[in-house]
Amino acid sequence: MLLAHEENGADGPEENGIMAIKLPVLEIKGRSLLPIIQGGMGVGVSAHRLAGTVAAEGAVGTIASVELRRLHEDLMRPLRRLRDPDATARANLLALDREVQEARRIAGKDGFIAVNVMRAITHYREHVLQALKSGADAIVMGAGLPLDLPELAADYPRAALIPILSELRGVQAVVRRWMRRGRLPDAIVIEHPRYAGGHLGATQMAEINDPRFDFATVLPAIRDFLFSLGGAAARIPIIPAGGINSFQRIKDLLALGASGVQIGTPFAVTREGDAHDNFKRVLAEAEPADIVTFMSAAGLPARAVMSPWLRRYLSHEAALMARANPQCARCPSRTECLTHCGFKDGNPAAGQFCIETQLAAAQRGNVQQGLFFRGAAALPFGKQIRSVQDLLRFLQGENPVMDAPV
Repeated sequence: MLLAHEENGADGPEENGIMAIKLPVLEIKGRSLLPIIQGGMGVGVSAHRLAGTVAAEGAVGTIASVELRRLHEDLMRPLRRLRDPDATARANLLALDREVQEARRIAGKDGFIAVNVMRAITHYREHVLQALKSGADAIVMGAGLPLDLPELAADYPRAALIPILSELRGVQAVVRRWMRRGRLPDAIVIEHPRYAGGHLGATQMAEINDPRFDFATVLPAIRDFLFSLGGAAARIPIIPAGGINSFQRIKDLLALGASGVQIGTPFAVTREGDAHDNFKRVLAEAEPADIVTFMSAAGLPARAVMSPWLRRYLSHEAALMARANPQCARCPSRTECLTHCGFKDGNPAAGQFCIETQLAAAQRGNVQQGLFFRGAAALPFGKQIRSVQDLLRFLQGENPVMDAPV
């Protein structure tokens, strides 16, 4: 999709195949993009089909790098016999390369493809390097402070580096560290733990509703900090994430100093989303009371739909945590996917379940056994499953023609 920017914000018709938009463009690494980043969602929820389609429409499409082998049967088949962490790691890197290449085929040479890499995964360094070798335009990193990302990407200066943080202190730590390495973030995603889905940008459950994370507080504070550094730092785009589901919400955040937004769950339930249709229906049909927060095996608060598996797990969580013993811990699936895992390490402060297994079950559409990460906000089209193009038009203030739900 080609874009014609409306400088005055007025409605503009589509002329000669060029769609006029009402939002300012997002500039990243000299590229002019729709000010919308599709959030990375694993395991296999945002892979090549979703990311490639979003990028083809002029926004930022994001592949989540974690456990992409699950999408490739030829890679999974030998792993069922081997149960070898090293073989699993190699398969995930091969799958990541495939997914980036296929997303590029969909998006075209001008599409902007990002890869989200969790700092908390065991092989995050290898994932960063593979994504860059495969031609990703950006690395987006959260679930921990990405302090060493500039060193990892030093041989790929054309790639954008985008940390995901939640508050001013984290931004200050990352930006100052990166500046000492001669690098600045090309954008900074600021995730609000009260609204986001999946792993949240808070270390304790009690922090989720802390007002220090409120966008009205944190966005101006971060903008003031970056402005105080002067030069290029003052122009780093700030990208809020969490609970963003409308054109008006985007405009409100732009007025607070944002340069764009990151959106996850509304993209997860699009037709082009890489997860099973059952996954999309679970997310789309969830009522507010069905969305809960709990401690993930990664040791971070997380938000998901209260599925049958999650209800059973939470009913036994206290007893499982009480029995956790570091001396008896091991990774039952032999994937060793997380650097620190409450289940693997016997950490009683973290979740006591195999997160990779449960997320993979959700992606495959197993309603009974899956863990279904979801943000807290209402979805733009309610229970309808709509296209990426419909969603992007809606987020830009248009009203796509309503069709029958899928």
